[in-house]
Amino acid sequence: MDGCLTRGPLLMGILNVTPDSFSDGGRYLDPGAAVDHGLHLLDSGADWLDVGGESTRPGSAKVPVEEELARVIPVIRGLRRARPDSVLSIDTSKAAVAARAVEEGARVVNDVTALSDPEMGPLCARMEVELVLMHMRGSPGTMQHDTTYEDLVGEVEDFLRDRAEAAMAYGIKREQILVDPGIGFGKAPLRNPDLIAAVPRFAALGYRVVVGASRKQFLSALTGVSSPDDRVAGSIGAALAAAVRGAHVLRVHDVAATRQALTVFQAVERS
Repeated sequence: MDGCLTRGPLLMGILNVTPDSFSDGGRYLDPGAAVDHGLHLLDSGADWLDVGGESTRPGSAKVPVEEELARVIPVIRGLRRARPDSVLSIDTSKAAVAARAVEEGARVVNDVTALSDPEMGPLCARMEVELVLMHMRGSPGTMQHDTTYEDLVGEVEDFLRDRAEAAMAYGIKREQILVDPGIGFGKAPLRNPDLIAAVPRFAALGYRVVVGASRKQFLSALTGVSSPDDRVAGSIGAALAAAVRGAHVLRVHDVAATRQALTVFQAVERS
């Protein structure tokens, strides 16, 4: 492992403003409550906040642009007013939503569909924002219908390479691109650990690697813990495993607990 954790990954705090996200859907629909929670995540050690207004849980449906904007823009505005220097990302697959969010102060676009919207690449290049490209087979509504791969890691690697090259063809700089293997997105539950183990291989593509394993269903398959709220310990285990293999960013719900675990692990590594 060569002490990768002494450098440490960034923590991306999850801020869902949706009624139907798998873990915290409906808790932060009120913009004031969402802003308060975002500030709590920042105070707990989040390096940036990922604001999302459309659930991408298995089986979820698409949300109209105006409804998604109505959910996320007041939250982004509130966070910018309260913490002008905070780093915010917009979790969306729609260029129209990304454009408004960036105008309001978001500095990163987290696109789980990796440029399925033909306007997303040109937009990110023009607005000079960082871009997260994630692997997913199909759409959130269909992604768990077929989770069989001949070579899971190889196919994810090829997809991420292709999408990153497409982004650069639009004019997005290599250093502005992050890649995410898409834990839980169109993968059989017991295959997701293979993707965490393969973080060094994804990092070798030459882009920063994002891992989002927090509270996901595969943890239940491994541990038998059914409630997402009770998967914190499993989430931390996945986060440490990803971090020690060189993940650059961890997307997490439980910022304080993950930060505490990383701090202790880093102290041991330094010793």
